[in-house]
Amino acid sequence: MSVLDLTAHADVRLDLMRRALNADKHVLSQKPFVESLDDGRELIELAARHDLKLAVNQNGRWAPHLAYIREAVRAGLIGEVTGVHVEIRWNHGWIGGTPFEAMDNLILWDFGIHWFDFLASVIGDRARFVHATTSRAAGQSARPPLLAQALVTFDRGQASLVFDGATRYGARDSTSVIGANGVASSQGLDLGHQAVELYTEAGVARPLLAGSWFNDGFAGAMGELLCAIEDEREALNSARDNLSSLKICQAALRSVRTGVPEPV
Repeated sequence: MSVLDLTAHADVRLDLMRRALNADKHVLSQKPFVESLDDGRELIELAARHDLKLAVNQNGRWAPHLAYIREAVRAGLIGEVTGVHVEIRWNHGWIGGTPFEAMDNLILWDFGIHWFDFLASVIGDRARFVHATTSRAAGQSARPPLLAQALVTFDRGQASLVFDGATRYGARDSTSVIGANGVASSQGLDLGHQAVELYTEAGVARPLLAGSWFNDGFAGAMGELLCAIEDEREALNSARDNLSSLKICQAALRSVRTGVPEPV
């Protein structure tokens, strides 16, 4: 069994993935998976013809707090999801002077894709419209806008993703998933320090989390692909599944350009 972990940027990775699949190699693609949904579907079909697995390194799915919330939803502990709300207050100004500064939609595309993917992992294909905005923050020196937000309308629910990427002090990271029968939420100073609470009719549970996003999230993404190959099943982070995440994210990017809600 041969697996290639392709970490090049999306604009050059497309041809590398084609070549790897045509050489009968399973592939783990860096995120964002592709820049075009049509290219994504082409690669998925190519992998299927070769009986190969194609997955995406959406390592946030294995961040302990996000993984717990996702599995609580999958287990039906909070019922049908009606709300998903994410607030990230970080200082993303470190991108100044790096290649990331060349990305116009850095926050929603390269960074926010983790949370669009998390959203898709708990609501599936229910997203219908996205209204998104970006803005430069007062005092920021990095070139691309460091402020971004997206409101997502999905069947029988709503979601909000707010990224304050120019927060110099008072960093915070919170995620809440509201269901018909409960709430699963997490908050902390950063990705490595999160406390999860699960509220249901039975009361409140506060699980002790093990591991961290870095580096356990990366091990989780590759490990899930390897297990899927061995078990002859589709990976949780399969490219086919990742199309749902990309649809929401790309609708957000279109909304930034048009200034109106865009269909998913």
